[in-house]
Amino acid sequence: MAGPTTAERGARQQESSGPPRPRRFRPPRLRTIIILAVALVLAAGGTLWVLYGSNWTRLEDVSVSGTHVLTPAQVREAADVPVGDPLVSVDTEAVEARLRRELPRIDEVEAERSWPHGIRLKVTERTPVLIVQKGGKFVEVDDGGVRFATVSKAPKGVPELELEPARSGSAAASLRRFDDDRLVREAVRVAGRLPDKVARDARGVKVRSYDDISLELSGGRTVSWGSGEQGVQKARALTALMKATPDARHFDVSVPTAPASSGS
Repeated sequence: MAGPTTAERGARQQESSGPPRPRRFRPPRLRTIIILAVALVLAAGGTLWVLYGSNWTRLEDVSVSGTHVLTPAQVREAADVPVGDPLVSVDTEAVEARLRRELPRIDEVEAERSWPHGIRLKVTERTPVLIVQKGGKFVEVDDGGVRFATVSKAPKGVPELELEPARSGSAAASLRRFDDDRLVREAVRVAGRLPDKVARDARGVKVRSYDDISLELSGGRTVSWGSGEQGVQKARALTALMKATPDARHFDVSVPTAPASSGS
């Protein structure tokens, strides 16, 4: 029997050297799908067990940082973090809210998980800028005008706030417009604008009305500040006035463009 001719052999070579035929998509077998599904379920179950069922990630330690007046023990007690529970189940937002509610001295707090066994509580305490004497004790007031704590001993270097609102004349009209809380905030505003040297010498801030705020300094010196407005200009005027008249006993910067001093 005669073999293929030269022409036939050439045609077969052309067919074999052409582009490969596309491979048909074969869907995964049912057995493969079942194996993958079981593996996923086992992985998810294992993860849940590690997070909620095992002792590997249970809460064992609550650390506290940032305290000065408060103690870490006070913060931990107020936080009431459920030691022994799964760490993942601790509601950190609830812990933060509880601390702010139970300890008003706390201004800011951040509760963070520290895997695998801890909670970190980062605390920022309020700092008193004024104190108010009440019943033989002292109420601390922060830079936002918040009265946050009552202490038996006045903190060192913090001026005492005296609210002596006038009950007659224009000052009484001012009082009807601004309640005690607003006057406290104005006093805080003034205290925050004092030059550093004056702030160190300040012994008291007296408020008679919104625009009648004065300072008592060491050595019996006084400053008429006026309202809390134009604080930066008043601070500059007071600094210049004290340099120009260092022996004066009274300084008036209620109108910062026309400061005055008197006494010696």
